[in-house]
Amino acid sequence: MWPRVVTMERLLAAWFKAYGRDLPWRSTQDPYAILVSEVMLQQTQVERVLPRYLAWLERWPTVESLAAAAAGDVIREWQGLGYNRRALNLHRAARRVAVDGWPVELTELPGVGPYTAAAIRCFAHGEDVLPVDVNVERVLRRTEHSFSATAAQALMDLGATVCVARIPRCGACPLAARCPSRGIRDDPVRKQGPFEGSFRQRRATALRLVAESSQEVETLDPDAVQSLERDGLVVVADGVVALPR
Repeated sequence: MWPRVVTMERLLAAWFKAYGRDLPWRSTQDPYAILVSEVMLQQTQVERVLPRYLAWLERWPTVESLAAAAAGDVIREWQGLGYNRRALNLHRAARRVAVDGWPVELTELPGVGPYTAAAIRCFAHGEDVLPVDVNVERVLRRTEHSFSATAAQALMDLGATVCVARIPRCGACPLAARCPSRGIRDDPVRKQGPFEGSFRQRRATALRLVAESSQEVETLDPDAVQSLERDGLVVVADGVVALPR
């Protein structure tokens, strides 16, 4: 590794030791727990995930216990985290692992893409694979440096709390003196439309009602029900909408 990169990693490591976030999934090498955290963190803020992650692992502490759960219970437990298909994919992945073990190619598991696979390989198995999420990508792009996998957590925290997209806090960055992009802001990214009044809200409302108790199909938004059924989040039989068993 080039000396300059070593220096950058040392600066980053010192900053992380002082300012890194204390997150529960960082104290485990259990691939199942790391998978749960990574799936929950997809498009959901850390603050919202924290209590739900702990509650999830208290209820289903192992991949086998999740695999044995009913899909409907998994969907109920997921309520409030959004993007409910993640719950089904996590459940399906657990069932596959419980039967066949962890595959060599982790992207074969439902809902596991290249980033999540890299995170499991890095954090659970200690492989020298750097998982690059949006925060890590931003730091790599701005610093124009490569980092080893040992810097993964530090890069994530730096990108999430200091090297942010719109108004980077360069004065607080341990890499600022060597960063060619100091003071440069990213262009605003087009945001998803508002949740209020959206079809996503209609789906969420219908699913929440069904999660509370089975509903007569005519009492629910028909387009939302059709979409939920297509995703496997509800089943419709004899005019009743229910969660899958």
